[in-house]
Amino acid sequence: MTSQTTTARAAGTWTLGDLPVNRLGFGAMRLTGSAAFHHGKPRERDRSIAVLRQAIDLGVNHIDTAAFYFSSLRSANELINSALTPYPDDLVIVTKVGPHREYSGEWGTAARPDQLRGQVEENLRQLGRNHLDVVNLRRMRQDSIAEHFGALAELREAGLIRHLGVSDVEPRHLAEAQAIAPVVCVQNKYGLGSSAAGSDEVLRLCGERGIAFVPFFAIAGDGGSRGPDGTHDDEVRAIARAHDATEAQVRLAWTLHQGPHVLAIPGTGDPDHLVQNVAAGALRLTDEEVAQLNGLLRQKAG
Repeated sequence: MTSQTTTARAAGTWTLGDLPVNRLGFGAMRLTGSAAFHHGKPRERDRSIAVLRQAIDLGVNHIDTAAFYFSSLRSANELINSALTPYPDDLVIVTKVGPHREYSGEWGTAARPDQLRGQVEENLRQLGRNHLDVVNLRRMRQDSIAEHFGALAELREAGLIRHLGVSDVEPRHLAEAQAIAPVVCVQNKYGLGSSAAGSDEVLRLCGERGIAFVPFFAIAGDGGSRGPDGTHDDEVRAIARAHDATEAQVRLAWTLHQGPHVLAIPGTGDPDHLVQNVAAGALRLTDEEVAQLNGLLRQKAG
């Protein structure tokens, strides 16, 4: 693959509400350290800022972040603010609320509905914006999301938020949210190495309803923040060799092949990995390869 000359535009586009984005975006979680959240070593600030600016140069106009993405020395939102303001006119920043971390880095109690405004305002402050493009409600194991999503819908009506999404949901939660306010995206765990229950059905529903499906851990699968767990390595490696690509690129390309409404938000703090991730948007798998990989996913789910 000609990674050096490929931009995010090669992946095609989608519209989040009224905001057009390239389908190959960028996840900010890994900007702050060598591992997710407070694990690992903090990244060099200048390097993280350079990666963000390089992403923009490569055509990325969709960045996924959260106020709880921080390490002992770095905040993803602050890095985005420092690197990219004044923000490009076409840049869409998507953040999420619900989870909460203490300053020590430990996870605290998830936000109640009446606490979501504070989380939204914290994202506004850190990003230096007067409104948020898209806010995802991350479900924290609650059976119903209606009260939490309703609180965000009120903030949307107040002008603090432009569009709303949901994360880590089942079909019934998506239905709950849509009954309250428009939903422009769903973030669920999904990938070749993922066995998340119900995500295939949510993927299908999103396609039918014109909602973006935005997988997290598309490369790592069930390995999550620890990285890929080796699932299907042999099969993916063979396809990668056939395309002179990396295994991560094949996993990302397969994700994008699941439908025109599917976006990708791979994250990294490494400039070379960034170039490779963006180039995955130009990788076109054959129908036979997609069918083979689809079969592997069904085996994992079964």
